[in-house]
Amino acid sequence: MTTAAVDKSKVEPAFFNRELSWLEFNDRVLREGLSPDVPLLERLRFLAIVDTNLEEFLMIRIAGLKQQERAGISHRDFSGLTPREQLEKVSARIRRLVADHQAAIREVFDLLAGEGLELVRRGAWRSEDRSALRSYWTEVLQPVLTPLAIAELDPPPLLAGQQLHVAFLVAKVPPQSEPRLVVFPVPAGFSRFIPLPGKDKQRFALLEEVVAEYAPELFAREKILESGAFVVIRDADVAIDEEDARDLLETVEQAVLARRRRLPVCMFVTADMPEKLKDQLIGWFGLKREEVYTVTELLRPGALHELVQRVGFHHLRYPDWPPQYPADFASGRSLWETIAEKDILLFHPYESFDPVIELLQQAAEDPNVLAIKQTLYRTSGDSPVVQALAEAARNGKEVTVIVELKARFDEARNVRWARMLEDAGCHVVYGLAGIKIHAKALLIVRRETGRIRRYVHLSTGNYNERTARVYSDIGFLTCDPEIAADVASLFNLLTGRSEPTGWRKIAVEPRQLKRKFLDLIAREALAASSDQTAIIMAKVNSLEDPDIIQALYEASGAGVKIWLNVRGICCLRPGVPGLSDNIEVRSIVDRFLEHARIFYFHNRGTPEVYLSSADWMRRNLDRRIELLWPVTDERLRRRLKAALDLYFADNVKAYRLQPDGTYERLRPEGETLRAQEKLYLECVEATRRAELSPMRFHPLQRPES
Repeated sequence: MTTAAVDKSKVEPAFFNRELSWLEFNDRVLREGLSPDVPLLERLRFLAIVDTNLEEFLMIRIAGLKQQERAGISHRDFSGLTPREQLEKVSARIRRLVADHQAAIREVFDLLAGEGLELVRRGAWRSEDRSALRSYWTEVLQPVLTPLAIAELDPPPLLAGQQLHVAFLVAKVPPQSEPRLVVFPVPAGFSRFIPLPGKDKQRFALLEEVVAEYAPELFAREKILESGAFVVIRDADVAIDEEDARDLLETVEQAVLARRRRLPVCMFVTADMPEKLKDQLIGWFGLKREEVYTVTELLRPGALHELVQRVGFHHLRYPDWPPQYPADFASGRSLWETIAEKDILLFHPYESFDPVIELLQQAAEDPNVLAIKQTLYRTSGDSPVVQALAEAARNGKEVTVIVELKARFDEARNVRWARMLEDAGCHVVYGLAGIKIHAKALLIVRRETGRIRRYVHLSTGNYNERTARVYSDIGFLTCDPEIAADVASLFNLLTGRSEPTGWRKIAVEPRQLKRKFLDLIAREALAASSDQTAIIMAKVNSLEDPDIIQALYEASGAGVKIWLNVRGICCLRPGVPGLSDNIEVRSIVDRFLEHARIFYFHNRGTPEVYLSSADWMRRNLDRRIELLWPVTDERLRRRLKAALDLYFADNVKAYRLQPDGTYERLRPEGETLRAQEKLYLECVEATRRAELSPMRFHPLQRPES
């Protein structure tokens, strides 16, 4: 089959802009917050996620574009836009997104009021509300708040990014000078939603409106001219110079602190803020008017998580889907025996993360376990994984932990864990200079009768038991000698700075990982060219790498049928005649965050299936240590292929990417299929069958010396 000629003038740019594509993803999250099919408190949760997503985007991606603009960079990205052009287009899209987001917040709160949960705005407070709020102000808020006359203090105070502030223009009575600007930073430790009296409803006032109402009492001899609340977003894209860092832990800590003093990126203000006050703040922060966004309902809506997590209102939430204990571990045999017998997949969050924690906890106590080696990228605040590693070291095991200190926004937590692990006796390695370690790997070395056996856990997601309840990820457990040898070589590479000696089954190194993907794509294209069936199916979080995209375009032209499930950024333009006729891109946004990376290649009827920690992005394939590993057990390959088929059959929570960059919500024609629900029910049924199967009894063996 020959590749059709492409008229470049009709398809360029062949790539969507990365930043605009990400904003379309956040818009899909917003659509869940607008969906009448989603329970109200779950809609509120999606609306909170939209805000936390957007703040990080502004702090990193928009901050990066502004850095380029200030440096005079006019280079065009592969979508054909300069940094200035990207900022203009992105700012316009953010403005629409913010307006839609605020309207959605108002709609959901209107509906929640009818369900007994009401946000009462300042103008609607009743006398009993004001009495309760005055007590709260006097006894709780006022002793903590500090007014800052920011223009009069020397040196001027730092107004932190992402913190709520209430600003006042204050004038002497009678006027003797220009009004002065006074700002109250609202303490982050307080709830944004202050309870109000109510018998039949849970009623709340906004913290910033309480400050705006009662703070003027502190200016007894002055007149409040104007007031309003605001949040400034600062650049958080701090570079860490590892080459010059004598103490990397201290360098990372300093970088975290440096974020507080970075330049402002933009500001969000309440709609009732008068223009004069707004101009004062714009001047103070050195912003442009187009860098100011107005909100009509709620500043920093990420705080909505507080209401989502309140007790009660079960009818306003999704039905509970408790994680199932994996059927493969239901036989009554030990974890060691079960993993030694066969490879195992763990589908989180449908299946529990508990076996991973149990494996580490048992390894910490087992006298036959000699060594544990693990990578840590992001962990929870009270991580049982870290506790088990520390306990293993205290019990005399050789414990080596690769802690990636440069995991953005988790740097401070990882520094704390690194120090605690060192204190427990672990060997802690702080990543590699100039490159992040994003691979998720665990290696346990155990002495067994007549041999040493290595147990391996690899994962598409982090060693974090909390995110394992809300992220859709896949863990892989094996004693495969070749994979175990590869993982042991990986740790030697990371800790001994040794040169890799060649990999048996896994792909690891930057560029080598990309080369592997490109070779697999090219092999499918060759199969299609010889009139064979050729299929590529991939599930990733983001698709942005231009080399991968170009290879997919070429494979499409050769006749390969390509189905891509891309949760977030997708810079590939599907369905363009002569360029991507055979490529379809879908995206699923549902109650769990799709995070697994799965790759299927038909391979002339002998399918190959891979799992990976890497997305198809330049940062993953060029500047990180990632893992790609094959799933060779036919039973597990079939399970992964069936999961991919479900993702592409979803007609409830799926969107289809159009050639113009818009996303079309798929609507069921006949029977409905929701992939996440189907995957969960399959796990429930598998566990049920395993529990009903006849119990197998295993005689105890003589304890190993």
